[in-house]
Amino acid sequence: MVYLMLLVGLAILLAGGKYLVDGATALASKLGISAGLIGLTVVAFGTSAPELLVSVNAALKGNSDIAMGNVIGSNISNISLVLGISAIIYPIHIIRSILKLDYLATLLSAILFYILALNGMISRIEGILLFVLLIALNWYFFSKLKKADSEISIVDEEVKQTPLWKSILLLLLGILGLYYGSDLLVDNAVKISQVFGVSERIIGVTVIAVGTSLPELVTSVIAGIKKETDIAIGNILGSNIMNILAIIGVTSIIKPIPVADAFLGQDFIWMLGLTLVLYPVLRTRLKISRREGLFLLVIYGAYLYFIL
Repeated sequence: MVYLMLLVGLAILLAGGKYLVDGATALASKLGISAGLIGLTVVAFGTSAPELLVSVNAALKGNSDIAMGNVIGSNISNISLVLGISAIIYPIHIIRSILKLDYLATLLSAILFYILALNGMISRIEGILLFVLLIALNWYFFSKLKKADSEISIVDEEVKQTPLWKSILLLLLGILGLYYGSDLLVDNAVKISQVFGVSERIIGVTVIAVGTSLPELVTSVIAGIKKETDIAIGNILGSNIMNILAIIGVTSIIKPIPVADAFLGQDFIWMLGLTLVLYPVLRTRLKISRREGLFLLVIYGAYLYFIL
């Protein structure tokens, strides 16, 4: 029964990912803004909803290692696993503004997260700081809307003719599908993992992190198949920013999060290292090739090998 629920959760995720990409693409076309910006904000928020739910619940129940591992592990899997698979399916083309703004925000968020965690605790004050930065960053992104006209992705006529109400409905259905599909998938994955006596930290950075990253994977893969690579890369970078500023921010405001030494000595190093490695991957020919996608997957495999 547990395995059946895993499959049901995956099916809901696939449907949710399709609706989310369709709605986001149509909305971008209707509003005359770039699909990349929609991916960085609306889509990123929708696909980060499972991480928020899991981290808040885990923190309230006293499972701080799951709350912390969920975010760090999700950021690691987003860059290596999700981006790697997406690039293998269809090479991801990068626009220069991604490097100047989106990547820089991702890197600075990761560095700030590590600095705040060094004392072994993410406090309420630090959570408020992260959340304020999230609001400021999103305000800045949306203030650039009028300058984004040149970045609008080419979409087919059927998408362009989608009514605004239908675009929003598809977006909402996609978010709901990803939310409930991930919840179902993670709950049953945890039940299976606990049978093997795995620690909360390992469950957090692997099973739960990958489970809650499946929305990003599904959304980015479908975006890649549709050749909407602005959404694919914007979704991943936006989700990593959202994971730190929104999820860690909101969770620590509700309840301060202790940070175990194992996170500081291993997982944070991998997260920061991967974020730094991502820059030359994005910068080279302004494209993530299939070979580079395979390289990212190999790194994720190495990460799993060293922590398990």
